[in-house]
Amino acid sequence: QVQLVESGGQLVQPGGSLRLSCAASGFAFARYVMRWYRQAPGKERELVAGISSWGGITNLADSVKGRFTVSRDNGKNTLYLQMDTLKAEDTAVYYCNVNLGSADYWGQGTQVTVSS
Repeated sequence: QVQLVESGGQLVQPGGSLRLSCAASGFAFARYVMRWYRQAPGKERELVAGISSWGGITNLADSVKGRFTVSRDNGKNTLYLQMDTLKAEDTAVYYCNVNLGSADYWGQGTQVTVSS
């Protein structure tokens, strides 16, 4: 079955960096667009980043452009989100996502907390 397992979230000070990972299994990872979403307390889930199946095209939300980088390793079936210059407003649960046409799949999420 499709599984997405995020990791890497933790408490970090403002201005710090984190790298999130999403290990994928149960589908042909290299064939699909992958996305990162986040959901802050009391807010709707929002799209943070997307990356094409081959990794050559990426899109980032305006709020994270210049600070976050999305990448993937198709040989390892893993999606990444490099987050630099973190701000308090980046605090959220981060989820990876894939749409296989028949359904959307989500991981369990990983908590990122930016606080001094």
